[in-house]
Amino acid sequence: MTAYGDLITSEREMQALAQVAGRLGWDQETMMPRGAADQRSEESGAMQAVLHARRTEARRGDLLAAAEAEETDAVAVAQLRHIRRDFDRAARVPADLAVALARLTCRAQGQWAEARAADDYAAFAPVLAEVVRLKREEAAAVSQDGDLYDALIDDFEPGMTAAKLDTLFAEMRPRLVDLRARALDRDWPEIDAHFHTDPQLRLARELARNFGYDFTRGRLDLAVHPFSSGSGDDVRITTRVSETDPFNCLYSTVHEVGHACYEQGIDPAFRLTPLGQGVSMGVHESQSRLYENQLGRSRAFTGWLYHRMRATFGDFGVRDAETFHRAVNRVHPGHIRTEADEVQYNLHIMLRFDLEKALIAGDLDTGDLEAAWNDRFAADFGYNVNRASNGVLQDVHWSVGLFGYFPTYALGNVYAGCLYRAMRGAVPDLEVNLSRGDPKGATAWLQSRVQQHGGRYEPSDLIARACGGATPTAGPLLDYLEEKFATL
Repeated sequence: MTAYGDLITSEREMQALAQVAGRLGWDQETMMPRGAADQRSEESGAMQAVLHARRTEARRGDLLAAAEAEETDAVAVAQLRHIRRDFDRAARVPADLAVALARLTCRAQGQWAEARAADDYAAFAPVLAEVVRLKREEAAAVSQDGDLYDALIDDFEPGMTAAKLDTLFAEMRPRLVDLRARALDRDWPEIDAHFHTDPQLRLARELARNFGYDFTRGRLDLAVHPFSSGSGDDVRITTRVSETDPFNCLYSTVHEVGHACYEQGIDPAFRLTPLGQGVSMGVHESQSRLYENQLGRSRAFTGWLYHRMRATFGDFGVRDAETFHRAVNRVHPGHIRTEADEVQYNLHIMLRFDLEKALIAGDLDTGDLEAAWNDRFAADFGYNVNRASNGVLQDVHWSVGLFGYFPTYALGNVYAGCLYRAMRGAVPDLEVNLSRGDPKGATAWLQSRVQQHGGRYEPSDLIARACGGATPTAGPLLDYLEEKFATL
């Protein structure tokens, strides 16, 4: 065996262990009994200790250096790029800090869920303060005197910085605010009916299959906060159900299917290697947001969905497919990011981006976070937060230490806008097939252009390659939104 061969063999074992650790997280969100939280914290810490030791062992560093000196094959070089990034990052983080974070965030997630149910931010604030403290320690170790928040962003979107995001968001905000003002000045239909849980879940499974999700390698479960977990041959998704809002379930499912199909669609030769998973969260979000919005909320697809919903639920008070399309895309005041319309979604992200930057910089204390959130929300959206679960407690991310993750949602929208523009010129009969409830032409194009490559290319390079070489910008997304909502 060459140094590279030995290294990849070891990496496969480590990737397998990481998948097991991820399964612990999936179980915690879906099936774990409440009383198991403390034990699960110890289990997660133990797994993190094993993984951290494997990531930082001297033999890995020696094999990596030898392989870097020998390999010229393009795929091997891409594998080594990921291994080097992971090795250097892990080596800078003390083992006891990595274990402490795993234990704490496991415990904090349960406390967040309880505080959210009780609308009691004060009950959650102390453990969040500990999470922020440890994330600042981690960022300081990784950044080596650089910007703390940039070090955290890089874990989710390699090469991205807060300064680049500030520039991007400053470009996006004026057009989004203007479009929102025009959209909110119109009347939008609402759906007012009761939709039983079981038929919703049956329809959600049908949608998942239509969009290409392979249930022989995955499953759909319920969770407080929908998510996708795993890669390769075990990719699981969750959704949630409201019996007064079927779109919560249906479009959450389609969104998570976008994530899952990315993982299921990666070249099997990359399985259980660093290339065998999505290259970044921004690219991941480009898939989920494109599945959910440009495809799933299109006039063609909602025309088909309208008739499927009538067949499933009977008459639910919407007179025709066009009214249904406008109801699906309704621009409306609301507090919840995951339920936000396309026009306002990125404004929700910008709020979180600025607040978490301030938390990591030490400019905002967790004790003041709820008030800061409420003040910023009122300034950005023009109305007040009425309870904590509609404000600072609505998202799980900070409880599990995902600082730097939120901006990748907006970046994913930008990437999705670029991909959709390219797709419309490349996929014959796109609208005709969507009107039949068949998005496979679109999803096959995405699998070929984006998903199969896994982590082979850097994020922006991957999107540029998929779009014929064009550097990703916000323009295609903003043009798409203005074109779409002008007709609504």
